[in-house]
Amino acid sequence: MKKRIWIMICLFLCMVSGCGEVSRSYFEEASEAEEEMNLQKNETERMYVTETETEVNSDCYVYICGAVVHPGVYKLNAGSRIYEVVSAAGGLLDNACEDSINQAEEVTDGQMIKVLTQDEAQGQEIPEREEDAGSSREADGKVNLNTAGAAELMTLPGIGEAKAGQILSYREEKGGFSSIEEIMNITGIKEGVYSKIKDYITVN
Repeated sequence: MKKRIWIMICLFLCMVSGCGEVSRSYFEEASEAEEEMNLQKNETERMYVTETETEVNSDCYVYICGAVVHPGVYKLNAGSRIYEVVSAAGGLLDNACEDSINQAEEVTDGQMIKVLTQDEAQGQEIPEREEDAGSSREADGKVNLNTAGAAELMTLPGIGEAKAGQILSYREEKGGFSSIEEIMNITGIKEGVYSKIKDYITVN
């Protein structure tokens, strides 16, 4: 009788011990599953932050003023063109000089675009005529870097108001361009821009 009781006690202890192992295994598996879920959650949050930063960096702010309906600062997508800024500003005024800006030029963050009136554009060309500077556009239709005014320089692909002003400043400082390749000394005008304008410029 006593032997049977001891056997039952031993079986009970074995059963309890086995349940403990099952319980411990269950909790270990649950802990691993929870850890994996946390890793997936962190990865998802990291990807969201990266995408958000990319979206933020894809915006640019451009200030347009002068002869437009609604001058001001406008937010556009990176890679937008000046014509899109003009459209956002309500379009050009009737007295605007369309040739004073290159509407096909790509905008950059922080860029200022000033649309000249027809009177302002003509006023920029007066000093050249007074000095008998000669025609800024040659017979072959090319723009002469040594005589062109800002408005005419901005008719070149990729040349906006800022770059045109830099070209004029460089020309005044150096006494003129000795070759068309020298225009790459201007900040922001490298191989990419030069390849677009080299067939349209001259220094003769």
